[in-house]
Amino acid sequence: MLGVSVGTTLELVAAVALIVGAIILYRRRGRDDPRHGSQGAVLLLIVGVIMLIHGLGLLDYRPSPSEIRP
Repeated sequence: MLGVSVGTTLELVAAVALIVGAIILYRRRGRDDPRHGSQGAVLLLIVGVIMLIHGLGLLDYRPSPSEIRP
């Protein structure tokens, strides 16, 4: 076991699903109107990336050694 909680796993799966959905939506919209993209797809992509960063723990606060009191 990797020590990843169920909540974190679900968050990562949801983030990947949003990113994949954004790519599909953007590509489909591009075929219909090649000069314009989809704002919804871009928003889905941004939310998915933020969720992915959060799920990977990159937004966790890690105090520096000078901030830790002995």
